[in-house]
Amino acid sequence: MLKQTCTYAGFIALNVDFHFSSAQIMDTNSPTLRVGVVGYGHLGQFLVDKLLKAGPGLGLVLGFVWNRNPDKLKGSVPPELVLDDLSFFANRRCDVIIEVCYPQIVRDFGLEFVSKSHFMVGSPSALSDPDLNQTLRQASLHHGRTLYIPSGALWGGQDIQRMNDTGTLKALFIRMSKHPSCFRLTGDILNDWTEGEGRRDLFIGSVADLCPLAPYNVNTMAAAAVAAETLGFTGVQGEIVSDTALKDFHVVEVTGPDGFLMHMVRRNPAKLGAVTGSATYNSFWNSLLSECCVVSISFITSWDTPTQCTS
Repeated sequence: MLKQTCTYAGFIALNVDFHFSSAQIMDTNSPTLRVGVVGYGHLGQFLVDKLLKAGPGLGLVLGFVWNRNPDKLKGSVPPELVLDDLSFFANRRCDVIIEVCYPQIVRDFGLEFVSKSHFMVGSPSALSDPDLNQTLRQASLHHGRTLYIPSGALWGGQDIQRMNDTGTLKALFIRMSKHPSCFRLTGDILNDWTEGEGRRDLFIGSVADLCPLAPYNVNTMAAAAVAAETLGFTGVQGEIVSDTALKDFHVVEVTGPDGFLMHMVRRNPAKLGAVTGSATYNSFWNSLLSECCVVSISFITSWDTPTQCTS
């Protein structure tokens, strides 16, 4: 299978099989692109507001908004744009669907989404499931659709991807440190935290093992595992750290293999209890704008500004 790595202004693309030129993007007779938003948390609200206010001037039209609790949409989203049953998403005929809620949606609807629309996966931790990962990739090729994965807080992703493509990437380690109130873990390893306790190492191991433990917190690691395709989710190593001193930001550290030192630290502003850092919002918006300029297959990460971060 032919693979190509293509770099564009604003983002980098890893193609699983082939590349469409920008002239072939989203073959449609309409001068506008319809966008569906799945999830209406803080990030979803930001994207919906942007699409309603700035979208029309950029050729983007909001096609629908879905939320697990539809009552949250009342008074905020025009009634005609509210999708009560996600199973009927195809009726809205969207060119792009953005998932910004939780990994289970990717598992339950990912294949259906990519069969009808280009699909931006806001919860790439779901791709730690190798069967789902491969199935979505194959489906995107089969249907001629695009599967996008935002880079989030991953700094140096272009270097990671280039080393992967040249066969020089032998190891990769990522540490994410946050205030304990910012973690949403599936286990009980952090239920007993107390303010002022300081630093606590929660887990270290493969990203494949970390994603099920902290599916809402390690999407940056998941993006790295996709970029480092030869290592993958089992080869990329990660660590999550609880630190009560981190009351105003999250910290992401990326370290490369011996022979290539890539030790970078990023601080993403975040309020107490926030799963996602505040700089995530413009990052996703910029990723959407990039997505609507060029089509590729499999992996898109945006490198627009130095403030792009996601949990």
